[in-house]
Amino acid sequence: MATIKDVAARAGVGMSTASRVVSGKGYVAAATIERVQKAIEELDFRPSHAARALMSGSSQMVGVYIPILKGTFYTPILAAIDAELRAADLHMVVAFGVGKGDARRQAVEGIDFLLERGCDGVIAISNHLCDEDVLALGKNQARIVFLNHLLPSIAAHCFTADHNYGGVLAARALLEQGHRKIAVIGGPQSSPDNLARLSGFMGELERFGIDPARVWQSESDFSPEAGWAAAVRLLDSSYQFSAVFCANDEIAVGAMAYFQEMGREVPRNISVIGYDDTPSAAFSSPRLTSVRIPWLEMTMAALDDLFNRCYGTKRVIDRNFPVSITQRASLAGPPGPV
Repeated sequence: MATIKDVAARAGVGMSTASRVVSGKGYVAAATIERVQKAIEELDFRPSHAARALMSGSSQMVGVYIPILKGTFYTPILAAIDAELRAADLHMVVAFGVGKGDARRQAVEGIDFLLERGCDGVIAISNHLCDEDVLALGKNQARIVFLNHLLPSIAAHCFTADHNYGGVLAARALLEQGHRKIAVIGGPQSSPDNLARLSGFMGELERFGIDPARVWQSESDFSPEAGWAAAVRLLDSSYQFSAVFCANDEIAVGAMAYFQEMGREVPRNISVIGYDDTPSAAFSSPRLTSVRIPWLEMTMAALDDLFNRCYGTKRVIDRNFPVSITQRASLAGPPGPV
């Protein structure tokens, strides 16, 4: 395999000149560039990642921290990041939440792992970190952006949507269909964005005269298994309901599966609304009405900001992430008088 030294020898130039041509940095005469490029073609030279990093003065790697790789939520986000980085001849390194610590400790250790391995910058998808954790990063905080989290100390690095308003929209969607007997399957209480969407949802119910204290609620994790288990508890209870708000789409998919198995058709007997509008929502049975959070738009904005911070680009940063409802087949009016 040809090396940059071979290219320089074939073109009759020094290695530093050949490196400048390959990296595109620094002045080189047009005739010399032509000779080096011809040598590259003749030798079928392909610089290794290590060589490109050496020439550019950076690792050409971007780290991404996610708490867990499971279900349909993180996969499209990672795919979008990877595609954008590859287009820029950069590489993605992913770290997951592992270890015996809580979610906050795992996020801190995951980000440290990525920085210690030389990543030029990091996208952190975690809402468990606090300002104290950011301060502990020292000068490295300039090379980190946060997705789905708002930290006051570095608000310009943060990209998130209005989850409280997302909860409001979910409540309105059910209320506008005539539902007044509503159950809620929430996510973990340790998740700030889950608390925000539930707060918005309950607040809107209360505004329309429904006492949140009388609404059946269940805490779960964000998985189909948890949605199924919560639906079991709901049907086993004496609570009368015509609709269910689920704190994410995977919970909703699990709950709908159990309702259908028990002969409670969605939406003829029970309406279900999810949250996030992930790919699973469009292909569930029935197709799931969901609060749309513009995750890919948020991800691209965060990545654009990281490019500007780490690679000196001048990408325009969009910070407008409107939340909306995607109407599908899982939502209808109550089956009878409310």
